[in-house]
Amino acid sequence: MDKFFGREKEIALLRRERQIAARSARFTVLTGRRRVGKTELVRKALDDGVAPYVHLPITRQPETTLCEQLQEEAESALGMSIPGRCRRFGELFEALLRESLRRPFTLVLDEFQEFDRTNPGVFGDVQAAWDRHHAASRVNLVVSGSVNRLMNKIFFQDSEPLYGRNTGKLELKPFAPALLKEIFRHYHPRYTSDALLALWTIGGGVARYVDMMMAMRAFTRKAMLEAVFSEMSPFLDEGRTILADEFGTDYGTYFTILSGIASGQTTSGELKMLVGTDVGGFLGRLETQYGIVARKEPLFGREGAKNGHWQIDDCFFRFWFRFVFKYRYLLELGRHDRLLEIARRDFDTFSGHALERYFFWKFATEGRYTRMGGWWDRKGENEIDLVCEDEERGILDFYEIKRDASRIDLAALAVKREAFFAKNPSLRGRESRLLGLGLEDM
Repeated sequence: MDKFFGREKEIALLRRERQIAARSARFTVLTGRRRVGKTELVRKALDDGVAPYVHLPITRQPETTLCEQLQEEAESALGMSIPGRCRRFGELFEALLRESLRRPFTLVLDEFQEFDRTNPGVFGDVQAAWDRHHAASRVNLVVSGSVNRLMNKIFFQDSEPLYGRNTGKLELKPFAPALLKEIFRHYHPRYTSDALLALWTIGGGVARYVDMMMAMRAFTRKAMLEAVFSEMSPFLDEGRTILADEFGTDYGTYFTILSGIASGQTTSGELKMLVGTDVGGFLGRLETQYGIVARKEPLFGREGAKNGHWQIDDCFFRFWFRFVFKYRYLLELGRHDRLLEIARRDFDTFSGHALERYFFWKFATEGRYTRMGGWWDRKGENEIDLVCEDEERGILDFYEIKRDASRIDLAALAVKREAFFAKNPSLRGRESRLLGLGLEDM
């Protein structure tokens, strides 16, 4: 993008850590899915001339070759000379920590999890050097990574060398709805609500995808879908590129499960029939290790209730599995045109769920309510798109959400509200409101 948008809170947090590090070493773990803008955030926050800044990207190549490149970069950024050639990253890290005893600086290790594939022994070397020097060091160490499973293993599994060494953790989320609108307005002031929903449905506020659409001047739903399904589109391989690293050799089973969820098979039973084997372990890992799916239960319902269902929390992955992975055979035949027709045909229905998630995150980032979620009964006869509680004022708001606001039926919503109170009688005395939300409310 030609301008850096938002992230004021994250920038302030990173700069505060740098200020503390001028007196006492800091070790921040920065996580977030690929393409969300971690590298750009760190540069914006810390490469501002206040203190020396060293950015070392960890890439998948032999450790000796990588260390030669990283040593040159570090020496250039700090205007220093490290005696000899570092053949192991632990040697380079130790030399940089020794330099931080003399003066404070920021050291960013980008995509740190890549060492897990080249030499996992690096983590022990980093731990040993940190333990030796951090008490007297003045380094502001920021370690970032995009592979959720590996970053959790490296830093938050108690059997690993670097467990408990970080002094802080920051997870970078996609752009909130308000910021997404600000960005769209900057590039195309007369954008429509339909185009905004398309941008959200396809990319979910992930910085790289927003940037790509703006760069291609894809400012309408039509233009966005054409960009996604063109023969040169980078979106077509994106899901596989990102998740193959996460899933390893079991990626086929995970992909089938995610495709099923994206297509509406959201219960464990339905997914078991789809895969042909028990899926409990796969779903558990998708939720806790990878952070891609979440089990949703009716608001105020009993935890572990049988009427819970699974959903993909990431808009892009939900879109990619519904349209790209599901119809990959069309891509193999070169039928991009046919896939585009299918996406156009099904987009209104598919984007309805994305619209519900949009308002959920809009309200969440605005701090409007204290608890939110959907509600449905066990038989599936009554379903409410969004129930929102303001505990401080004792208010419950019931929302019906439709792309076309003229289709909102508040009388039918009132019947569903009665079914909700029948299942939750302790809440019946609360003040409640029946409300509708459509495209124009975005």
